[in-house]
Parts: sequence; C-alpha cells; structure tokens
Amino acid sequence: MFVIDSRKDARAASAGSILVSRLMVRGVAGVVTDGGFRDSPEISELPFPAYHHRPSAPTNLTLHQALDINVPIGCGDVAVWPGDVVVGDREGVIVIPANIADEIATEAVEMTAFEDFVTEEVLKGRSVIGLYPPIEQQSKDDFVAWRSASGR
Repeated sequence: MFVIDSRKDARAASAGSILVSRLMVRGVAGVVTDGGFRDSPEISELPFPAYHHRPSAPTNLTLHQALDINVPIGCGDVAVWPGDVVVGDREGVIVIPANIADEIATEAVEMTAFEDFVTEEVLKGRSVIGLYPPIEQQSKDDFVAWRSASGR
C-alpha cells in the first residue's frame, strides 16, 4: 500500500491518473492520500483501490514534495508505520498497527458474523431492542444457533 502524507491539503493534487496507473502496473496494492487526486473520475474506474480526501484539479510541485519512503508518516491525523495494515472500502480507510492486526482481524470476522445475523433477524421483522447490542440472553442463544446452522 502506498500512503501519502499531504498534510490534509488538497489545494494541489497528490497524484493523478498517470501516476496512479503506474503504481497499479508496478504491483502496488493501492494508494491512499489525505490530500486530493487529479483525474479522480479516471482513477475511480481503475481496478485498483485508491482513496483521497477530495478531488483536486491543480498540480503544484512546490506544495507537495516527496521527501522519503518507508518511514512513519501522518495521514489524515493517523500515524502510519511501514508494515501497518491499511484497509479500505467505499466508506473510508483505516490503518491497523501491524502488531495487533491478527487480533483485530479475528474480532472483525466475529463482528461481521454477528451483524449478518442481526440483519437477517431485523429483515424478518425482529426488533433491535435487546438484539443489537445483544443484552438479552435469548439474542445470544439465537446467534449461537444461527452460527451453527449457517456454518459461520
């Protein structure tokens, strides 16, 4: 993952479609900046994860300058260290410190399974009261039974 610290300044683009395309063909896993991208419509059509704060039409090499690589940076007020796990979807990006990534992944799988169960129950007409969060023992028991039946 290529993470760019643009100091949350999108007055000038952090990259454009040519640079992002080059990163993609070079095998980079994705790109994240707390600044902006030029050519954001073109970048959004690439089969490549690319996240930015907002579109930014102008380029200005005196505003953003590459200083170093593979060093700790700040991106969007978050510390990012080489080796950290960066996860993004249509709603945003998170950075997980490498030393707790396995623990977080396990918890995320559990939470996703539980939320899938809750969604199914709500779509059947069940109230969320006592279900989400699961403060009633029946909700916890129903989740265990759902997991067993669904193989999750």
